[in-house]
Amino acid sequence: MKTYWQYVRFLLLVIPIFILHYFLFQLPDLKNEEQKFLISIPVLYLVFFVLSTIIIIIVIKVSNKNFDQVGMTFMVLTSIKMGISFFIVRPILSASAENNIEKINFFGVFILFLTIETLITIRLLNKKQ
Repeated sequence: MKTYWQYVRFLLLVIPIFILHYFLFQLPDLKNEEQKFLISIPVLYLVFFVLSTIIIIIVIKVSNKNFDQVGMTFMVLTSIKMGISFFIVRPILSASAENNIEKINFFGVFILFLTIETLITIRLLNKKQ
């Protein structure tokens, strides 16, 4: 159960960042830009939240059963997530140059979730040493 505390801390970190990010785009200047987005901010967070949750749960289960495979499992799952992310971001990248803010949002959210996954995996690896 203690291992899943990492996941709870993950939730506690993402929720305030999402709320801040969402309300930032409710400001009048940014509201117009957000309406042009192909993928809304809540959907973007939801997709990455689900993907990251799956990765974290699998990495925790692998660390409990076969610790030697944690790093490889994390790398494989992260690679799959990057492939899925590519198919999600492809329409955004191929859209006109006007949506630079959406591109920055996408990669910012991607990096946020990747950082959290990496930190959790590092803590799992350091715990067993």
